Amino acid sequence: MTAAEFKYMFYQTIPEEGHVQEVRIRAGRPIFVRINGEEIQMNGYADHRLIRELLELFANHSLYAYEEEIRQGFLTIEGGHRVGLSGKVVLDGTEIRTMKDISGLNIRLAHERKGCAESILPWLYQDERIQNTIFISPPGGGKTTILRDVIRLISDGNSHSPGKNVSVVDERSEIGACLRGIPQCDLGKRTDILDGCPKALGMTMMIRSMGPEVLAVDEIGTRADLEALRNALRSGVRILATVHGDSLEDIQKKPILSEMVEDGIFGRYLILGKFPDPGTLRGVYDGQCRELFSRKYDGK
Repeated sequence: MTAAEFKYMFYQTIPEEGHVQEVRIRAGRPIFVRINGEEIQMNGYADHRLIRELLELFANHSLYAYEEEIRQGFLTIEGGHRVGLSGKVVLDGTEIRTMKDISGLNIRLAHERKGCAESILPWLYQDERIQNTIFISPPGGGKTTILRDVIRLISDGNSHSPGKNVSVVDERSEIGACLRGIPQCDLGKRTDILDGCPKALGMTMMIRSMGPEVLAVDEIGTRADLEALRNALRSGVRILATVHGDSLEDIQKKPILSEMVEDGIFGRYLILGKFPDPGTLRGVYDGQCRELFSRKYDGK
């Protein structure tokens, strides 16, 4: 299958009102497209030729310019879309030098939803002051999408507060979806971003160099993250973060995360769910883990 044939069949597969979320391409296997939350199998099979052609197109025929991203197992392309890679890993001692013989692509389409966090914004403030906040959701629960919009609203200013200087440490290039250092997603006019840097190191760097009022990170959970958050608090910086989990009780069972709860690092815990839509607010707790808001859902 050629890239042109793939493009034709792809558009034949998508319904008129389809919302494409993900495309999975594996050499010698069917191509699957996730549309409106449901998986659809395309006609035809992928092969290495298709994968090579798509990679060349994604990299504007300059794969060498993406060597560092390939080493990490993904490409970020124009529009903020992310292409995950699978194949043969080439090691240099214990370090990954690059990947070759790419046999699988996971194309995740970025879906920036401006305004999706406006309804939950009031929960982030108390006495006109931003609370250190952590968003908790299972994978696919919308926490990164919500965090992205919260960053934009705080950076640009909103009805609760004038705009503030926000620093984002985007270790996995998922918040800003940077392309050659430029965020493809709107994070606001007062936001600085450190792309591809380990969270703990990046938090310390941004506090020292950029003087943020608010610091935002995605998917915390290590001992180094905890120490960096403690340092940020001592610097007077407000914190926005996310973590995988189904509930507040869930993260209280995890060793490092339970320390964050016990230390009172966060003044707000916002629980997000997948249903009826990703990013649905299911619960809010204060720094003493007292319930401030709860929404029950009897669906899936």
